[in-house]
Amino acid sequence: MEKFGIKESELEEKFIRCSGHGGQRLNKTSTGVYLKHLPTGVEVKCTKERFQGLNRFFARRMLVEKIKESMGIPTRKQKEIEKIRKKKRKKSVNSNSS
Repeated sequence: MEKFGIKESELEEKFIRCSGHGGQRLNKTSTGVYLKHLPTGVEVKCTKERFQGLNRFFARRMLVEKIKESMGIPTRKQKEIEKIRKKKRKKSVNSNSS
């Protein structure tokens, strides 16, 4: 987060109840995390795990990825997708020439 100039003071954090596996425990506790980066307006919700600490970590990671995307910096996911596209292109070019 520091690398991209994102400060904790610029984040609005709320805790929400999540659904899914976990049963009654999830109905009683607010383990989901909602983050909003105030300067850019980027919002993220994370209800991936049963534990609030893990969801806070993942939400921050997701927020950084979204901000990278909006800045035009290629994310890890985009790089993987491009790698797969290149492999498919090579296969189709090779099969057409035979």
